[in-house]
Amino acid sequence: MEFIRSRIERQIISLTGLALGQLDYENPEGDPGLFGPDSACWKIHGDFTSMMIGGISALLLQMLHPLALSGVWDHSNFRDDMLGRLRRTGQFISGTTFGTRRDAEWLIDKVREIHLKVVGTAPDGRPYAASDPDLLTWVHVAEVSCFLKAHLRYLNPDLSGEEQDRYYAEIALVAERLGARNVPRSRQAVANYLDAMRPQLQADERTREVVRLLFNAPAPSALAKPFGILMMQAGVDLLPDWASATLGLHQRPWQRRVVRDLVWRVAPLLRWAMRNGAVHRARRRMGLPPR
Repeated sequence: MEFIRSRIERQIISLTGLALGQLDYENPEGDPGLFGPDSACWKIHGDFTSMMIGGISALLLQMLHPLALSGVWDHSNFRDDMLGRLRRTGQFISGTTFGTRRDAEWLIDKVREIHLKVVGTAPDGRPYAASDPDLLTWVHVAEVSCFLKAHLRYLNPDLSGEEQDRYYAEIALVAERLGARNVPRSRQAVANYLDAMRPQLQADERTREVVRLLFNAPAPSALAKPFGILMMQAGVDLLPDWASATLGLHQRPWQRRVVRDLVWRVAPLLRWAMRNGAVHRARRRMGLPPR
């Protein structure tokens, strides 16, 4: 049993930013980082399954913005290294949430520096820059709204509205540190923002190519492949209906029911296996017992 548990955990960690080995989440002792263990961010970002599903859904949603898509298309090696991009994104999220203050600020500064180099012209002739405050807000809102939605669906459907608003207010700090502006800080503000953004969103051949690459990304192992397929389908299911329709990703009602049921069956196994994720290491840093 211990062998199985350890093997599953190794497979999970191979998909996360921990695989990069750049951050020490256990030292220095007592450092709460940007948010601390009582924050809503620790609560929402601490579950691998819901975060993976939310991350997939967020990427699909983000790519509907032509300027966000152009930045990734022109300046990222995601086509050749999808797993590497997943790990780097995961490290930023886990590091700014669970890392020490020094590491969180290092990650934010590093990403700000990278963004300054991501400039170009979209196919429609519009200039883009990853440091554009409005574009940063779009990427942030698409991401965190999907994280929260996945948490509500697959971990705690009873999370109070007050806690949901607290999450949006807390996590806005990271977006603002990156340079975003007018960041929505509540459920209603996020809903209003997404509605207002819809006229700017579209899917073209490049969007569909990103979807194809995402669906066909090689799994790190045979053991991880069926899990990856399930997470992809759950990520699609998590999208707003208008977004999945725009992307041409259609799921029948029975397919959605099967996907949700399978995730609910698999998630407890993954939670049982994980003992050394970023949240677990951060809790040890803070002298807290295992969850």
